[in-house]
Amino acid sequence: MPELETLEIMKLVNCPETFTPDMRCTMGGSPLVRGYFVLAGMNSAGLSFGGGAGKYLAEWMVHGYPSENVWELDLKRFGALQSSRTFLRHRVMEVMPLLYDLKVPRWDFQTGRQLRTSPLYDRLDAQGARWMEKHGFERPKYFVPPDKDLLALEQSKTFYKPDWFDIVESEVKCCKEAVCVIDMSSFTKFEITSTGDQALEILQYLFSNDLDVPVGHIVHTGMLNEGGGYENDCSIARLNKRSFFMISPTDQQIHCWAWLKKHMPKDSNLLLEDVTWKYTALNLIGPRAVDVLSELSYAPMTSEHFPSLFCKEMSVGYANGIRVMSMTHTGEPGFMLYIPIEYALHVYNEVMSVGQKYGIRNAGYYALRSLRIEKFFAFWGQDLNTLTSPLECGRESRVKLEKGMDFIGRDALLQQKQNGVYKRLTMFILDDHDTDLDLWPWWGEPIYRNGQYVGKTTSSAYSYTMERHVCLGFVHNFSEDTGEEQVVTPDYINRGEYEIDIAGHRFQAKAKLYPVTSLYTHKRRKEDVELSDLHGK
Repeated sequence: MPELETLEIMKLVNCPETFTPDMRCTMGGSPLVRGYFVLAGMNSAGLSFGGGAGKYLAEWMVHGYPSENVWELDLKRFGALQSSRTFLRHRVMEVMPLLYDLKVPRWDFQTGRQLRTSPLYDRLDAQGARWMEKHGFERPKYFVPPDKDLLALEQSKTFYKPDWFDIVESEVKCCKEAVCVIDMSSFTKFEITSTGDQALEILQYLFSNDLDVPVGHIVHTGMLNEGGGYENDCSIARLNKRSFFMISPTDQQIHCWAWLKKHMPKDSNLLLEDVTWKYTALNLIGPRAVDVLSELSYAPMTSEHFPSLFCKEMSVGYANGIRVMSMTHTGEPGFMLYIPIEYALHVYNEVMSVGQKYGIRNAGYYALRSLRIEKFFAFWGQDLNTLTSPLECGRESRVKLEKGMDFIGRDALLQQKQNGVYKRLTMFILDDHDTDLDLWPWWGEPIYRNGQYVGKTTSSAYSYTMERHVCLGFVHNFSEDTGEEQVVTPDYINRGEYEIDIAGHRFQAKAKLYPVTSLYTHKRRKEDVELSDLHGK
C-alpha cells in the first residue's frame, strides 16, 4: 500500500504482547480440564491469524476436531516442562528477534536447552555429539570427528548442501555395513497394565491393529480418531497377558496421554503409567548388531532364535531386565534396547567396548532420517497427522477390520475402503537434481503431475544408498473442471510424469508406492563386482 509511506503517526501504543516458546500460537482443548479451550500466544500476529484461528477453534469446540491439520498449533505440544518462568523468560527473549529472521532448515533454539537429557548426554557430548531439541529433550544430530572444524559446522546455515553431509554419510554407511548406536531415549513410553483383561480390551478398542498376540510379540499400529486419521502412530509390545509397553514419538507425550485418559474407563484395575523417564533407549543398527548382542548376552540373537518384531527381557553385560526388541525404526537390521536408567552407562560402555571389533560408532538422528525415508517409513507429525488414514499411506497391513471387535475409526476406514482414497502417500526420487549445486528439498515443496499441482512434500532426505534425494508427499487428484478432489488409485500414481518444485525450479522425479533401495543396492553391488573383476584383469 503506497499510501502508508506518507501517513503520519498520530499515536504510539505500547502494550503487553503474548509470545510462545516456539513462535506459534496455542489453540485447542486443555489436556487437564475437559471442555476448556484455549486460543492465545499470537506472537504479535493476532490480526493475521485471528480469522483462521477463530474458525478452527470454533470447529474444534463444536465438532471435536478442526477441518485442517493444526498439530503445530495444538496446545498439547507443550507440557509442564515449558511452564517454568525462567525458561519462558529466556526463551521469549530469543523468540522476539527471531520472528522476522530468516530460518534455515533444521535450525535450533539456543535458550532453554539441556532441560531433558539422557544419562549418556555427557558421554556422547565428549565424543562430538551435536544436539537438537525435541519437546525439551536433547537428541544427537550427528557426531563430529576430531579432525572436523566444529565452529564452522555450528555456524553453517544454508538451503544448499550442508557441511554435515559427509559426516552423516559415514554414519549411514556404518549402519549398513557394520553397527551404529543411536541414543533414542526421548521417545515417549507408556505401560498399560490390568488385573484382568481390561488392558487388552481397551487397547483393542483404541488401536486399529490386532493386539491379541502372543506374549513377546510387537505390533505396529495406529491410534485413530472417528474420521480414521492418526492421533498417534506407535509400536506396542505385549510383556505378559495383562501388560503392554507402548512406544510413541517424542512430541506425543502429552497428546497421547490425554487421548488415552479421555477414552479409558475409570477402572481401578486398569493402570496407565508414563515410564519415559525410567528407560534409556539405545538403537543398535546394522548387520553386526547381532554379533555385539550375542557376545554381551551369551544368547543366540539370530533370526531363528530372535525373530523380527519380538521383545524379550535379557541380561546385557552385568545388567538384568533389559527389554530387547528386534526392530530399529529404519528398516535396517538391529535391535532396540530399553534399559533401566541406572544401568544405562554400563550397558552403553559394554556395547561400545565389545563393538570395537565390529566397527561400531555413534550415529545421530540425521542418519536415522535418511535411512527411514529411503525405506519409505512415514513418521507421525511429519508425514502422518489427524487427517491421514492408514489406507492413504499404504498401511493397510496395520489395520485389522475383522479382528472381532469394534475400534475407533473402523467405520470411516470401511467407508474409505469402499469409496477409495482421495490422497496417497508417494515416494519421489529426484532424477536431474545436482546435490552439490542445486537448492535442496527440505519439506513443503509443491508436487506437479503432468504439469498440474497435486500436493506437496511432507519430508525429504538425501539417500546415500541411491545417491539421490528422496521426498515423501501426498498426491491428490483435482478435477481440471471443478477443482474438486477425486479418487487416487495406484494406476493414477504410476501413469503420471512428476516434478518437484524447489524454490521455483522444477526437477523431474520418479514416483513410487513402495521402497526401492534394495534394487539400487543390488545394482551398486553388481557394478562393484564388475569393477573389481575389471581391475583384476
